[in-house]
Amino acid sequence: MHQQPSSQAMVVVADSSMVDGPSGSRPSTPSLVPSKKRKVASNLEASPAPNDPNNPSTAANVALPTRNDFFSRPRLTISRCPTFPDTSVAYHTTEQLAMNRIGFRYVPAGVSPPGSALPCRTIESLPTSYRVSWEDRSSFVKVTPDGLGLIGERGFRSARCNAPVREGKWYMEVRVEDGGGDRSTHAPDINMCQGSHVRLGWARREAPLNAPVGLDAYSYGYRDNNGDKVYLSRPRPYGRPFRSGDVIGMYISLPPRYKPDPRDNHDPAHIRRERIAIEFKGQEYFESLEYPQSKEMTALMDFSNKSSNTASLPSASSNKKAASTKNLPERGARPGQVPEAPILRPLPTLPDSCITFFVNGECQGIAFEDLFDYLPLRTTPASRKKEKDKKRAREGAPREHKENLFDDGTLGYYPFISLFNYARVHLNPGPNFDFPPPPDIDSVLKDTDHNVNQAQTWRPICERYPEFMKEQWDLDDEEEEQAALEAAKRAEVEKTEAQKKAQRERSRQQTEARKRAKKNAELRGSSVASTQVPATEPAVPTDDRLGLSVLITSTERGVDQMHSPAPTAASSGDFNHVPEVESGYNSEVIEGDGEEEQHDGFAADVDHHDDDDDDDDDEVFREAASPYRKSRTQNNNSSVMDIDLEDLL
Repeated sequence: MHQQPSSQAMVVVADSSMVDGPSGSRPSTPSLVPSKKRKVASNLEASPAPNDPNNPSTAANVALPTRNDFFSRPRLTISRCPTFPDTSVAYHTTEQLAMNRIGFRYVPAGVSPPGSALPCRTIESLPTSYRVSWEDRSSFVKVTPDGLGLIGERGFRSARCNAPVREGKWYMEVRVEDGGGDRSTHAPDINMCQGSHVRLGWARREAPLNAPVGLDAYSYGYRDNNGDKVYLSRPRPYGRPFRSGDVIGMYISLPPRYKPDPRDNHDPAHIRRERIAIEFKGQEYFESLEYPQSKEMTALMDFSNKSSNTASLPSASSNKKAASTKNLPERGARPGQVPEAPILRPLPTLPDSCITFFVNGECQGIAFEDLFDYLPLRTTPASRKKEKDKKRAREGAPREHKENLFDDGTLGYYPFISLFNYARVHLNPGPNFDFPPPPDIDSVLKDTDHNVNQAQTWRPICERYPEFMKEQWDLDDEEEEQAALEAAKRAEVEKTEAQKKAQRERSRQQTEARKRAKKNAELRGSSVASTQVPATEPAVPTDDRLGLSVLITSTERGVDQMHSPAPTAASSGDFNHVPEVESGYNSEVIEGDGEEEQHDGFAADVDHHDDDDDDDDDEVFREAASPYRKSRTQNNNSSVMDIDLEDLL
């Protein structure tokens, strides 16, 4: 049973400010966020990496450093996997690989150079030539180290090659070593009832790996036991059968690739890649969602939906009904009500496309023509609205996989090899073939006159691999440039937001400063008011003449000598300097006439002073005496005298 190894898979978040070398400033290490659905290994095992031919400093058996130091890892151009340590066996399982499984696809990746906006780039695996894909095959299909020899196990298991055909005319050969119903020489069980079988053909990305070619509408196959062609699991007579030792030539012709409309943003011909860099057993990979099978292509498997002009296809019997859930009444449906058929999108085809097979150099004719287009079906407005709602719900969440509605650059038709009961084959991508086809295969297929000396119109499929890798690296450069522009835009937006935030912070600080200043001013005002109005007023004589004489004397001698508006010991000293006048604060109360004489003497002194002063003194006297009189009027029954210093000045 196919099992995906449970190992760590880290989502890599890149830092665009990478600096290489020990002397440079160390960039912030990107975070490696564990995926929620993956198990994280406790440690990293040694990685038996092959030597990188473009990086002589990278040696074999390089173990990755800690995950927190991602950018210190070796920057490889060749994948570390697979390795074949056991040379005693011819076919290997390559368990250390991240192999494609249902719904997910993996491509080897390497750490990007310093200063890159993206964390990883597409890299190659050894050998760097056209062969079977290490990742895009069933785990039950074993391979040779050169990627050209394959052997299966019980049940049909399939494998795709490592580069698709997207346009043009291509040819390759497959030698059948064990097949055609013969008993396999590598079968461990000699009591098997059935022999080994081989099916060869071409398939798209959506074709399942644990099934034979021709199972559905995504693949076209050719059977060994009777020479039938197979499509939608329906065999049809085609050519001669083939057995062990035969060489099968596979030819495909596709029209020029459709160019996307730049004004149409929903054109599926636009190339966009949806992939996330992960780590698997010490090797970086790009993980992406596999293209799902559309309901339109799946509906082709339903025989009852076929039109009357498809007489060659088997149709369902009208007299018998299969015991399946399709014949059960739909829940909630009224009796006699026919359920509404779903609206299916049209299935575009590739005009002038065809697939042809050769057996030991003998052309078997056109097996399939007008193949279905390998691009995704165009989305409908309703599906786009649903996807927009999902995207809105995902905003702010960690990055996750999403279905790619466009071409990712790897779509096309792949050579597809299906093996049953330990069948064995050997691939020959060219350029030297055992049975070279004619220079112009199309003229042979159309029974037109052709010249033997005519230029060759087809190409060996071995030339497809370097073209495909160049296409992938060009896409890497485009994505890197786009990511750099987006990073610059984000930096500009962040700078603008930081400036706005700083401006708001300054405004907030200024507002708080004004509030604090206002509050402090109010506190100082209340403090000054409390100091200007004492809680306890000093006692003063009840005679008006005494208060006026004190005020006059203070006015004459200057403000510098008045330390306090209230009478104190110093004030009494000032009154003692007046000739023949004794301060009322220092003298005791004299009963009878003595008290009257003391007051009369004080009053006389005041009268003598008024006679000598001019008009200015009278004005000063009135101004200084007014607050005292006011206070005296308000506190008529009190013995406290309140003289305001400011009013006095």
